[in-house]
Amino acid sequence: MELHEEAAARLASAGQRYTPTRRRLVEILARAGTPLSLPDIVRRRRDLAQSSAYRNLAELESAGLIRRIASEDGSARYELAEELTGHHHHLLCSSCGRVQDLHLPTGLERRLEDTLDALARESRFASVRHRVDLIGLCRTCAPA
Repeated sequence: MELHEEAAARLASAGQRYTPTRRRLVEILARAGTPLSLPDIVRRRRDLAQSSAYRNLAELESAGLIRRIASEDGSARYELAEELTGHHHHLLCSSCGRVQDLHLPTGLERRLEDTLDALARESRFASVRHRVDLIGLCRTCAPA
């Protein structure tokens, strides 16, 4: 299913409409290729009021279209949900708050999944999915 059809369907099932503002937000996040902060989003679309963007991001998150990532600087970054883009992890800079996608090699991802599934079973924990955030300093903030 095409991205905008999927977005409209998910919002409809949540009792919401796929408005032009929500469509613009989905397009911004789809084009970005990296998680964006609210100011980053608003800078990419000057006619989008910050309050409107924030309110609509909350609705898109509630409908399962986007994911909010808490960065180390306390601010949030937004990206399309993994079901729409594929599974990945993040590198978070503890100095500037930058968030970068991290894709693990298939074999490593599979071993991680198997290990986490085994740990979950031992703890009688069901419905396991995972998210890994590596915290450190980005190339700009790291000492030379």
